Amino acid sequence: MSKSTLLLSVDFTAAEKLGSIHDGLDGRPVIDWSKGERPESLAGIKYALVWEFDHDLFDCMPDLEVIFSAGAGVDKVLSNPALPKNIPVVRFVDHSLTTRMSEWICMQCLNHLRQQKHYDAAQKKAEWADAPQPQASDVNIGIMGLGVLGQDAAHKLKTLGFKVSGWSRTLKKIEGVECYDETGLDKFLNQCHYLVGLLPLTDETTALFNRDLFSKLAKHPVLPSPIFINGGRGKSQVEVDIARCLEDGTLGGVSLDVFETEPLSSQSPLWHFDNAYIFPHVAANSDVAALGQYVDGQIKRYEAGKGLENLVDPKLGY
Repeated sequence: MSKSTLLLSVDFTAAEKLGSIHDGLDGRPVIDWSKGERPESLAGIKYALVWEFDHDLFDCMPDLEVIFSAGAGVDKVLSNPALPKNIPVVRFVDHSLTTRMSEWICMQCLNHLRQQKHYDAAQKKAEWADAPQPQASDVNIGIMGLGVLGQDAAHKLKTLGFKVSGWSRTLKKIEGVECYDETGLDKFLNQCHYLVGLLPLTDETTALFNRDLFSKLAKHPVLPSPIFINGGRGKSQVEVDIARCLEDGTLGGVSLDVFETEPLSSQSPLWHFDNAYIFPHVAANSDVAALGQYVDGQIKRYEAGKGLENLVDPKLGY
């Protein structure tokens, strides 16, 4: 039996360093809309893999049945006014993406714990300069967002010895992790020396990471703190507040991989803080071949009558 065609509206130019989408699609035919492929008709095309798309794309697809998001986050797809309201959207969930994010989070927590910025500066000046080195169990890390990524990060941080708590809109149960929901936000924040952001972008989480929230975080008795680490969504943070909180000591440091507008402007003050790690949205680059394999597998499940996994709830925004 011939395989159903998949329409792509994703520019994979940079990400394809990690593999090609075709490597995972098992020979499935593809129409690459992002590369200008424009057949006379898109009738009969039931599947689309998208990130950014033209306002009239889906008007040309009368037989569309499933939309796949090219990222773990779906806010870019859901916020496009051209998105059909009656077509299911599937988000990307993959082991490689999850582990990449957890690796990045663990690296940032360890960098701040072991005061890597201090030693980098000392090395440049050829100075033999010691700094306090508490152990991981002396630091409380809070994770906001306890989906697949947040839960994996929590387990790995626990393995490293950190004390870990978590917050989500609805209460989760994770072994060895004290979890909070909306009613316990202040209690959760008050114990966090390091705060990790892994929230989806919704109306409720937009601009959530601001001065008011940072002022509720805990100060560590020895280490620069509190520390804010964001690998989630850029528009969940207020960058003017972050800069001012770094200036006045409300924050002791940050690690940021996402920003309100990307790429981050060269004029942003965030580039120039000695206690800031700035990354160009690379914490969890998608393995494009893995994405292809995931989409192909979901289509096979769907066509076999097994249903789709990781469906997005439009009301929740994730």
